Amino acid sequence: MGNSTQMSAKDRITALLDDNSFVEIGALVTKRNTDFDLPKSDAPSDGVITGYGLIDGSLVYVYSQDAKVLHGTIGEMHAKKIVRLYDLALKTGAPVIGLVDCAGIRLQEATDALAGFGEVYFKQTMASGVVPQITAVFGTCGGGSAISAALSDFTFMPKSNAKLFVNSPNALEGNYTAKCDTAAAEYQAACGTVDVVKEDEAEVLAGIRTLISILPANNEAEAVVDCVDSLNRAVSFDALSADPAQALADLSDDNFFFEVKAAYAKEMVTGFIKLDGMTVGAVANRTAVLDENGKATEKFDASLTTAGCEKAAAFVKFCDAFGIPVVSFTNVNGYKATVCEEKSIAVAAAKLTAAFANATVAKVNVVSGMAYGSTYIVMNSKHIGADMVFAVEGAKIGMMDAALAAQIIAPEKTADDRKAVADAYASLQGSAEAAAKRGYVDAIVSADSLRQHLSYAFGMLYSKRDAQPAKKHGTI
Repeated sequence: MGNSTQMSAKDRITALLDDNSFVEIGALVTKRNTDFDLPKSDAPSDGVITGYGLIDGSLVYVYSQDAKVLHGTIGEMHAKKIVRLYDLALKTGAPVIGLVDCAGIRLQEATDALAGFGEVYFKQTMASGVVPQITAVFGTCGGGSAISAALSDFTFMPKSNAKLFVNSPNALEGNYTAKCDTAAAEYQAACGTVDVVKEDEAEVLAGIRTLISILPANNEAEAVVDCVDSLNRAVSFDALSADPAQALADLSDDNFFFEVKAAYAKEMVTGFIKLDGMTVGAVANRTAVLDENGKATEKFDASLTTAGCEKAAAFVKFCDAFGIPVVSFTNVNGYKATVCEEKSIAVAAAKLTAAFANATVAKVNVVSGMAYGSTYIVMNSKHIGADMVFAVEGAKIGMMDAALAAQIIAPEKTADDRKAVADAYASLQGSAEAAAKRGYVDAIVSADSLRQHLSYAFGMLYSKRDAQPAKKHGTI
């Protein structure tokens, strides 16, 4: 697999950062290993350019691997430069961005290179939840480098000239690249390893700039900017229960929505919106993927899946780690019922439940469609810690669909009598109004007023403090 790319390692840094803001660190560092004729190979900067600069005026640390120097392989000094960058980032509280184009571990340095890999892994783990970590794969990112990418918070890839893998496609039994390119961006995105796929390198770098601009610099900073969009403007939510990926942009300041893992578990939408200048993480059930004309290109059955739960749980944990409030949009009627799902759905749903329950950030839930059974509880209900719960007019909350409930409650009755039972059940036990009467819903709101209600709710919760039991960490 080649490392042919459009930009050089230095060009990528220049395109990523504000003009003339990059300051290089460790430019003179080079390899010190002397085995296998390495002294004969020129290795400027040991194959990785490291330093710091600005994105929209905010400090970031950047390393960019150079495939033209020893194929971008990671050796002892190469790794030490990255570790040094993490040390500075942890001291100053600024994000780390890795621009990856690496053929893997430097074989000539063997255990020294392995030790370097381990030190990078350790620093990434220590920085997790302290400063945002973003990886962009531009060339090859294989073997141990793929683990490093997975240790970061967000991974970007262009559609071409980039490969991400632990084992290359040709090393997988019964597979080869032409049959299934498991290293391609589209494949890794569909598996959930890659968060964002763009057309080319320039779009990847622009996407990173956008993401950095809405994230806090560290776990003690805030992500709030001035808002010029009216809080009182009406929004159209005709598509909310079907495709929140479209509807969330209408809800957000200036129609901003940054979706992550869009190609993975499409029945669950995750991404960032802005409300009154505040970055908010959004998690939403989806029943259809709509194109620009509002036509459904894919449909889902409003059930929670293993992949959807794991996708949402990881996103909520990220938001909680960095103090980003979370809004959820619930439209779910049960768990996916297949033999394959049954192997893992209980554990995955438990992870999502724990993620919402453990999160101490401001949490708001919007029941936008159906909210049935224990899936309603799992999706950030008040019962597991949501601070505020809204229901859109016409939403349904209860154990199950009223018609099914009537069949269980009154199996011996005629169809007309069961319909009467179903109507009564829907009114007494299956509506948002019934849940509101018991205090499980704080307000039933119109869809076009949802922007105002959410903005006011998060404004009210801005100073929230939530103490949890003393413990090292949970085990879920």
